[in-house]
Amino acid sequence: MTQNTVQEAVPAAEDEAALGDGSGEGPGDGRRAPRKHRVLRWSAMVLAVLIVGTAGAGYVYYRHLNANIEQQELNLGDEKIPEPTPNAAGQTPLNILLIGSDARDSKENQELGGARETFGSTPLADVQMLVHLSADRSNMSVVSMPRDTLVRIPKCTDPDDGTVYPASNGRVMTNQSLGHGGPGCTVATWQELTGIHIDHFLMVDFAGVVSMADAVGGVPVCVDANIHSRDGQGHGSGLKLEKGTHPVKGEQALQWLRTRYGFEDGSDLARAKAQHMYMNSMVRELRENATLSNPNKLRRLAEKATEALTVDPGLNSVKKLYDLSTELRKVEPEHITMTTMPNRYVGARVEPTEDAEQLFRLVREDIALDGGDTEKKAPSTQEDRSPDDPAAEDAEIPVLVQNGTRTDTLGAAPDRAGTVAELLVDEGFTRAVADQGASLSEKTTVVRYPSADLEGDAAAVAEALGLGPGAVRRSTDVSGVTLVVGADWREGTAYKAPEENNEVPETAEALNGADDEACMKVNPAFTW
Repeated sequence: MTQNTVQEAVPAAEDEAALGDGSGEGPGDGRRAPRKHRVLRWSAMVLAVLIVGTAGAGYVYYRHLNANIEQQELNLGDEKIPEPTPNAAGQTPLNILLIGSDARDSKENQELGGARETFGSTPLADVQMLVHLSADRSNMSVVSMPRDTLVRIPKCTDPDDGTVYPASNGRVMTNQSLGHGGPGCTVATWQELTGIHIDHFLMVDFAGVVSMADAVGGVPVCVDANIHSRDGQGHGSGLKLEKGTHPVKGEQALQWLRTRYGFEDGSDLARAKAQHMYMNSMVRELRENATLSNPNKLRRLAEKATEALTVDPGLNSVKKLYDLSTELRKVEPEHITMTTMPNRYVGARVEPTEDAEQLFRLVREDIALDGGDTEKKAPSTQEDRSPDDPAAEDAEIPVLVQNGTRTDTLGAAPDRAGTVAELLVDEGFTRAVADQGASLSEKTTVVRYPSADLEGDAAAVAEALGLGPGAVRRSTDVSGVTLVVGADWREGTAYKAPEENNEVPETAEALNGADDEACMKVNPAFTW
């Protein structure tokens, strides 16, 4: 194979595509009709990266494959997140959002996923994983967001027909974002929630998952007891395994990735954990055993993979996908960390917690989740991260100050909003006013702003109070520059920043890519 051919080779694993949840097991799936066979869609891109890492196995290039790849706009929202500042070596991180669609708009997807009543209906983004590749390419972090997470979806405009989808009225399930114009709205939703600039997205359906699992020769997975994922009403993936470690492939691999009934508490969170274990195991298998040596098999996989893939314009060719995979495969398994967004239940749904913001901050600041970046710090001054939007004169900036000092164990500190509002007035922000009716709970003091044209104003407020740039956050929850005095500033007029904690929250349930002893806990109600 010539060097040119290798550079344009197909990352065949994209055929593994995003699997969907065929069991209809979720506590809510975003539409009323039951879905008995939703298959879990997940990271074809991650698998592609790993397979390309076995380049010695050989790859087949067909020019017409480029025409198979569908492309859509990267971001359909009105607001854009600035790209991160390059490090001293001029390198920048790379963030890719993996989206698994539950669309069943082909015969093959129908056969795998069932649920004929949903054929042609609005697809849902049932799997969402952010892959963060560090600026120096030494480590990779993956953050999964449960499909039932409650978020505010921003206003999005469909690039095909110009339909404008207004911002959601209150919080709705994050998987509905895909139906607001396409994957670019899912990207916009993630960016507004996390403040993380997203460079690319890859969206995949579940066509070809069985053949892909066969091609890699099976992926070892572990359960701590016999499991049969099927209840008395017939719900469940049908996965049946004996206690211990077993290689799964074909239909059985698909069942593993779909399974919710039978794993731990039966939640979507347990299913995400099982997916992480599978992906890590796949990484190790592909690095240790290059089994994809059959050109005909690779050609078939590449055909199905490119047909199942939708990307942004920055990844709209096999060559671009290969170049991306070249970057990603530089990371060894021990430096890959899988996490789930920390969350708490709100009825049958979940919402991000304070720990989620901690995890998002680590990603924003390019701090390795494997503990390898203990000396990395966020920019220490506002000048290190100046906003593109210039600030207005201090006296012209309206600022609403709210008391967010209430905690789980302490009531709100009295009149903190009034005290800090007066402090701002003394600093020249004469339009600062206290919201005496608000009693919020905010772990750290934060300045929120709703749109890019107010970013500079928010940064000026933060600088005047001695807050770091990390305290300035865009949010659709506010209508203007809003300062929330947090539990870290319950007294005094001088803000003292808390000592920064760069540890991954335990609630993120981090799983290292080199951990080959991870084992899923089986719910006793589903054992045999």
